[in-house]
Amino acid sequence: MSETTNNMVEIPSQELKEKVITAIKQVYDPEIPVDVYELGLIYEISVYPVNNVYVLMTLTSPNCPSAEFIPSEIKDKIQQIQGINHVELELTFDPPYSQDMMSDAAKLELGFL
Repeated sequence: MSETTNNMVEIPSQELKEKVITAIKQVYDPEIPVDVYELGLIYEISVYPVNNVYVLMTLTSPNCPSAEFIPSEIKDKIQQIQGINHVELELTFDPPYSQDMMSDAAKLELGFL
């Protein structure tokens, strides 16, 4: 078992990434009945030692009424994962969001398929 500072046990990165995705899938855009992960708003999830998580994401538009709420809720959900050390969330609009970024499940839910 690898012990680190603050008696933290490092969680294998793939396992932690799966937990992060599960946490993110609990966050919904209030105007769309699909979680933000399936909507394609998450561009990148990186896991760094020791249990540090970086998320690069976007919103459906720069003027999204939930711009304050969605990123902070995502960060809160990730920070609730046992063993998480630090979460950094970066918001970008490059590339701009498009409906092509949605998963097939999201497109089906919203009637695009």
